[in-house]
Order: sequence, then structure tokens, then C-alpha cells
Amino acid sequence: MERKWCANMLAACVLLLASCQTLRTGDLLFHVAHEANAITDVTPGMIDHVAIVLTIDSVIEAVGNGVKTTPLDSLRQQKGYYLIGRVKGISRRQSAENARRYLGRRYDHLFLPDNEEIYCSELVMLALVDKNGQPVFAPIPMSFHDASGRITDYWQQFYARRGLDVPEGLPGSNPGELSQRGNVRIIGTLR
Repeated sequence: MERKWCANMLAACVLLLASCQTLRTGDLLFHVAHEANAITDVTPGMIDHVAIVLTIDSVIEAVGNGVKTTPLDSLRQQKGYYLIGRVKGISRRQSAENARRYLGRRYDHLFLPDNEEIYCSELVMLALVDKNGQPVFAPIPMSFHDASGRITDYWQQFYARRGLDVPEGLPGSNPGELSQRGNVRIIGTLR
């Protein structure tokens, strides 16, 4: 019995170590949703969130309760899985420092540019820089429309309840599109 327990523990440690060794500070973890939702309905793929790896056991992310650090193990408990994206040409140290500057900021539930609140892919765009301190991701026009070009009912109602126009076309980002950028290479999965 003890020998079986030791073998199981050793196997678990090897798996954990192997998955941690593939992660580097500045890597991106793209959440692949287990089912479609309002974000995946209007963006590429089934990716609805992105987080930045800080250490082998923690990430920084902008979520419903703001920008915070999260233990890597808690990501594994979510439905769906994560794609590991390695970004070419970034300054890992500077990008991590930049990301930490946003800790405690409120989450931007409205996905609007030029305010003090931050959503997940906006944090990535603000934090990741090259060796000269320049952003590695340029903004794109925001998309709240489906494949037919129609703004979905969900987003029309979401913004109407708040007395706002849908910010279609304003500068921004989304995690699905970031995952497809030329300077991002998907190197594996985190389950």
C-alpha cells in the first residue's frame, strides 16, 4: 500500500514539475471555455479569458473582482482548459513589473478604453512590452458582432440596460484574437 502511494505521489510530482517547467514569466494562459458564451459568440474560437504567468505557481489576471494574483492550481479547477501562449520578443521582467502595477484595479465590466478599470486582455496589452519598453500588442477594433456582422442581442441588451451604446469598433482587444497574433505561439495546454 505504501509503495503504491509513493508511486502515485512521484507520478503526480513529475506531472506537476513537467507542466511548471513549460511555463515562463510573461507566458499567456488562454481559457478555452467548455461551452459558448457571450464572449465566445463574438470573438475567435472558444477563448473567453487570458491571464499572465508571473511565476511557476501564480498568474495575474483581471477578473470580476479586479486585477489580482491567482494560484495556478486554482485555474486547473475551472471548467474548460488553458492554452499556453509564448509571446516572442518580450521583456519578461519588465512585463511582470508592469502587470503588478495594476494589482487592485477594478475590473472593467463595460470593456471601455481610456478608463481606470481593466479587463483581462487589456491587462495583457498594457503589461507586455519589448526590450525597449514598447507594447508588443496594438489595439484592434472591438467586436460585439457575430459571424454575420450583427451585434448580438446579448450585447445590445447589456449596454442598453446601462444607457450606453455598444462600443463596437472602439480600440481594444479580446483574448481570442490575442491568441491568434503572429507573435504568440501556442506551446501546450494546462489542464
